[in-house]
Amino acid sequence: MIEDFWKDKYPAGIAADINPDEYPNIQAVLKQSCQRFANKPAFSNLGKTITYGELYELSGAFAAYLQQHTDLQPGDRIAVQLPNVLQYPVAVFGAIRAGLIVVNTNPLYTAREMEHQFNDSGAKALVCLANMAHLAQTVVPKTGVKHVIVTEVADLLPPLKRLLINSVIKYVKKMVPAYHLPKAIKFNEVLSKGHGQPVVEANPASSDVAVLQYTGGTTGVAKGAMLTHRNLVANMLQCKALMGSNLNEGCEILITPLPLYHIYAFTFHCMAMMLIGNHNILISNPRDLPAMVKELSKWKFSGFVGLNTLFVALCNNEAFRKLDFSNLKITLSGGMALQLAAAERWKAVTGCPICEGYGMTETSPVATVNPSQNIQIGTIGIPVPSTRCKVIDDAGVEQPLGGIGELCVKGPQVMKGYWQRQEATDEILDSEGWLKTGDIALIQPDGYMRIVDRKKDMILVSGFNVYPNELEDVLATLPGVLQCAAIGVPDEKSGEAIKIFIVAKPGVTLTKEQVMEHMRANVTGYKVPKAVEFRDALPTTNVGKILRRELRDEELKKLGVKKVSA
Repeated sequence: MIEDFWKDKYPAGIAADINPDEYPNIQAVLKQSCQRFANKPAFSNLGKTITYGELYELSGAFAAYLQQHTDLQPGDRIAVQLPNVLQYPVAVFGAIRAGLIVVNTNPLYTAREMEHQFNDSGAKALVCLANMAHLAQTVVPKTGVKHVIVTEVADLLPPLKRLLINSVIKYVKKMVPAYHLPKAIKFNEVLSKGHGQPVVEANPASSDVAVLQYTGGTTGVAKGAMLTHRNLVANMLQCKALMGSNLNEGCEILITPLPLYHIYAFTFHCMAMMLIGNHNILISNPRDLPAMVKELSKWKFSGFVGLNTLFVALCNNEAFRKLDFSNLKITLSGGMALQLAAAERWKAVTGCPICEGYGMTETSPVATVNPSQNIQIGTIGIPVPSTRCKVIDDAGVEQPLGGIGELCVKGPQVMKGYWQRQEATDEILDSEGWLKTGDIALIQPDGYMRIVDRKKDMILVSGFNVYPNELEDVLATLPGVLQCAAIGVPDEKSGEAIKIFIVAKPGVTLTKEQVMEHMRANVTGYKVPKAVEFRDALPTTNVGKILRRELRDEELKKLGVKKVSA
């Protein structure tokens, strides 16, 4: 493809390139923003707001504790397993200032998933919520984690409110199972021990890893994408250029329902919005719609970052439809395909169109986006500045415009590789820096791109990657399972839903209930199948590999969905 193909495809006033070396590392961005916007609100949660100045002070206390009261060294890994609470940015930026590598961990993980991730990353410390500490108790002894910091939801709130909310969660809602971690330290104790202590500010090279972001693998084992300081700074500048082009500095209010441990929310809210000093409203549990709408009613918000499932649920909520949307000027969607009906409904309810983007963990994550000035629904937009795309066939030959093939991305936001997995890195990343996405796409003559199919067997449930291999590995441990396969079938609500097929061993009777119980015990909620079908046999290749594609095509046929040929 011609080198400069996209140069003239950007709306007026948006540069086709960014300078990924404008800041040497995340520390530099944090410091500058916290000084520049010291009195501006940075994050709000549960009725408490912290300013950029306070964020710098609190993250400094956290960093000072790590440096002076633990043996952790720059480059060591710290797992942060928190929902959207104020403690998240404090812990993450504190850890980064101390020179540690942050391992973002989903708080809904089961013990099996935690154990793999902690061991694979070599994490030496863990910050977790008291609600999950009972799992940490069983997992930590099997890992290299030496330091555990436990926090309760309301720890950063004023004393009375803190006591009230933490007590309700613990005693009324009974959401904190008993745990025994004798060596753990409480989050607030960490802050008080580090308060006012000097911090030796880490100054990592731009090529150093800042975040290990785990993503499923086709082998079923989650792999850590090494995202460097340069990757994240570049993607922050790219998001600001294209997604935040109509956002002003230090005055916008952004709703943050997507979890910050998900790289999309992290890069956008903790990086791009920090750069321009805007205010992020953290929604701890977006599944609790009434509470979320009540929170939204308190703010004249100007930006909203969500995904298809959430847009649909909110538009069906009567109280949401009555809110004041007069300030809303940007809605961003990522994580899963945006359905036309959802986009139209959102625009009808809020008056604001949705800009859909595309990316993957491996691209920090944003690779393409629809500029708000010129949205084409049904496309993933154009590459963010300084990013190139191409589509290739199975032989690796680049396809002409309009041709269908695997989408490849190249740019400063593309990861360094997978943590300690050279082979897996070589499969996805070539020597010229092109990353194979596994998605089948086409590039229109106007530069906008469309995803038409997925090459990989991965299932996308509400923006979360689910890998069939992992589900099949877990299923295979259920006594009585001879063969099994997991596929994704189209689903109105979540984009795709998981369906599993099982062949039971001769003479064994398995029930759907047994299967579901086994899955719920071993995998996070979004990985639990929606449908189970028992069969006498599964379609296989001559060497016995199960043909998931065939099963999927059968299901699509039943639903009357046309298959797109690549």
